[in-house]
Amino acid sequence: MALLSLTQACLAYGHVALLDHADVSLEAGERVGLIGRNGAGKSSLLKVLAGLEPLDDGLIQRQQNLRLVYVPQEPRFDAGLSVFEAVSQGVQAERDAVEAWTAQHELPQPDAALIEELETRITALDAWSWSRRVDETLDRLDLDGTRVVAELSGGQKKRVALAQALVARPDVLLLDEPTNHLDLSAIAWLEGLLNGFAGALVLITHDRAFLDAVTTRIVELDRGTLRSYPGRYSAYEARKAQEIHDEQLANARFDKLLAQEEVWIRQGVEARRTRSQSRITRLQALREQREQRRERVGQVRLQVDGSQRSGKLVATLEQVSKRYAHTEGERQIAHQLDLTVLRGDRIGLVGPNGAGKTTLLRLILGLEPPDSGTVALGTQIQVAYFDQMRAQLDDSATLAHTISPGSDWVEIGGARKHVMSYLGDFLFSPARANAPVSTLSGGERNRLLLARLFARPANVLVLDEPTNDLDIETLELLEELLQTYPGTVFLVSHDRRFLDNVVTSLLVWEGPGQWREFEGGITDWAVQSQRMAQAQRSAAQAQPAAAAPPEPVAAPVSAPAAPARVKLSYKEQRELDALPAHIEAMESELARLTALLADGSLYQGPGVAVPVQALDGQARTLTAAGEVQAHFDRLEEALMAALERWEQLDARKPGAS
Repeated sequence: MALLSLTQACLAYGHVALLDHADVSLEAGERVGLIGRNGAGKSSLLKVLAGLEPLDDGLIQRQQNLRLVYVPQEPRFDAGLSVFEAVSQGVQAERDAVEAWTAQHELPQPDAALIEELETRITALDAWSWSRRVDETLDRLDLDGTRVVAELSGGQKKRVALAQALVARPDVLLLDEPTNHLDLSAIAWLEGLLNGFAGALVLITHDRAFLDAVTTRIVELDRGTLRSYPGRYSAYEARKAQEIHDEQLANARFDKLLAQEEVWIRQGVEARRTRSQSRITRLQALREQREQRRERVGQVRLQVDGSQRSGKLVATLEQVSKRYAHTEGERQIAHQLDLTVLRGDRIGLVGPNGAGKTTLLRLILGLEPPDSGTVALGTQIQVAYFDQMRAQLDDSATLAHTISPGSDWVEIGGARKHVMSYLGDFLFSPARANAPVSTLSGGERNRLLLARLFARPANVLVLDEPTNDLDIETLELLEELLQTYPGTVFLVSHDRRFLDNVVTSLLVWEGPGQWREFEGGITDWAVQSQRMAQAQRSAAQAQPAAAAPPEPVAAPVSAPAAPARVKLSYKEQRELDALPAHIEAMESELARLTALLADGSLYQGPGVAVPVQALDGQARTLTAAGEVQAHFDRLEEALMAALERWEQLDARKPGAS
């Protein structure tokens, strides 16, 4: 039996139906990811499930004595509460029962019947140990119970809210954007925490890597309807793409039929004499059906004015150091940092909250002077800055004034566009153009800030947490724009998949003031870091033998010789000789399949024959897009394995350094 279920649920604000006779259920142990466009009603649905908002119509059923806890997107706590006190609110019922039992025993004539009732309740709630439960939860989530919640960062407050929820031992945990304000290490920690959670889970997030790591089912809220997709987010993506294609074909066939019937009904007198009443009835039904159809929400149309090209050299930092004084002492932002940024680089900055990523950006762009060292900027630099705090937005200004103050036109790439049309590209209707910024949601504010940013000519884009509150479709469009942007991009984000798809290199924090540059994205950094850690472990294990005292000799002791290289066998030499051609063949096959998957022809219908070269060298023919994608994935893994093998063998051949 389901823990909770919605049947024919209806919920509307104004004329927009957020839930239109929607159905969904949650089974024990499930971890459900709730996704949908900004404004689709995801947070409202979560509040309905939590019992915080009523339905307009429909039925919600919960199992008896179901323990359900809701963690909002922005948790709020009473002023002055310590972390221990805030987390203890999660066991308020247990505390109340124990305190009532204690108060009864302090009375001159305690009520024996009430005491017995309280003891039964305390046992059922396991309330005697509520304080120990709080301490264990604080320890598990690495929280200091003596600190005041108001003094914590956004990420720490999110941990307190999670601790408050987990200490209650819920059967169902509802999380709204749990990764907001969390850095990469905290997101990885949260993944492990939720994967170890024994109860059922429903969460809203736009972090695709997080969805893939945590969820077992995806539920999409689309035009008032809830659609369920078993499996992780990657499985949902493939199935959803096919569904959208099928829906477009079905709508096109329906519209063609309706157009034909409309032509028939308007024919001349001769046709009217033989008109079929059943055909007229069908036409009326078609009109009603077309009128009731809810079209998919349009896509944001992103275009950036690239301005004139900057010089090839954008910025050079030599031995740059920067410190900041704050209440807890000095904080090192950078220490003797060397960095060269060229036109076209897309650099991601990765580090924990408080590492100084935003300040480092200002150093690189010359907006902040270094304490020591030199910062040299290139020529013709025009910077557009996306602020994570959205401080550039005036809440009292209208949307149109925010985009184009004092004018009805914006100029993008040398072409003029009316501000109403430009706002429409970012899914803002003309009716909202004169509404104040204060009426926008978090995701809409981010869209408006992107619209304002892209309306300015720039050859250097600085994006500080641009992914917060953006829905997945807008994220993917922003990725495509940045991948083809001819200028330079600096990106601060904790969205791993977004970084992987956009950046060409990472600047990673490795301690106070220490930054190291890595080629590639998050996945590449993880592989390189793992190799470096393995090399350090191997060096540490070999250290005792290397540290043995040398034999006494008259001459100064030279550095110990490198360990003898094991000579390649005949079979290994032949394998090494064959690998370059094998690697080149796999790369060519991957390039061919990439183009094939990108042009969309595979999704036009079943039975499209695709000849491929299998890993065993045999030629085969695949007939489904899913088979081609699976073959592509296997081939990509084989290519990475071949490259690693070639690197191992090449390092051992004679003459290798």
